[in-house]
Amino acid sequence: MPADSGSSSRPRRQPTPQDVGFVLDVHSLGRKPGSMKNMHRTVTTDAKIGLEMVGIPVGAQVEMELTLQSVSEGVLVIGSVTAPIEGECSRCLESFTDAIELQITELFAYPDSATEQTTEEDEVHRLVDDTVDLEPVVIDAVGLELPMQPLCEPDCAGLCPECGVRMAIAESGHGHEILDPRWAGLANFAATDGDSVGDSAPSESTLAGHNGAASQQTEEK
Repeated sequence: MPADSGSSSRPRRQPTPQDVGFVLDVHSLGRKPGSMKNMHRTVTTDAKIGLEMVGIPVGAQVEMELTLQSVSEGVLVIGSVTAPIEGECSRCLESFTDAIELQITELFAYPDSATEQTTEEDEVHRLVDDTVDLEPVVIDAVGLELPMQPLCEPDCAGLCPECGVRMAIAESGHGHEILDPRWAGLANFAATDGDSVGDSAPSESTLAGHNGAASQQTEEK
């Protein structure tokens, strides 16, 4: 008999084709409550994750430090996600880079569990062929973490409302003397009226001469 014919060892289960990217194979975890597994996964994004003005760009490295735990109703995934982000400042419109770090805690229900049978499809995630897909979890978490109006700096002064220059690079005391257009016509009228009054008003010497002549006529009478 072959020497190894009585061996009870089984070949290691090879990773399934689905165990790539954000999809994790949890078959080796088993279903015994309390079973745990720590893992690190680096995922290169093939699409932007985030909001219109800020998000994790295509081709970025998403680092995940995860703990998978078997519970009675499914697999509980707890861990941290870190990734670079790129955005456009909502005040000065300049591009900027930063990083995001967030925590995730998500239950993936077993197909035959009470949780799976008593919840709507969009209320809890499910295991599919002994795998969990973290992509929708990460997408939701990033969307909630990022601001709708991102800033390159917390105190970004934005753009000059008159000339559009970035206030961060504008000269000290930068500003513009602006006349309210509602008063522009009145200002022109006042200037024109003032000139007319100055031209038509009798001079002081003319008035004095006129008064003197009037006084002389009165004495002769």
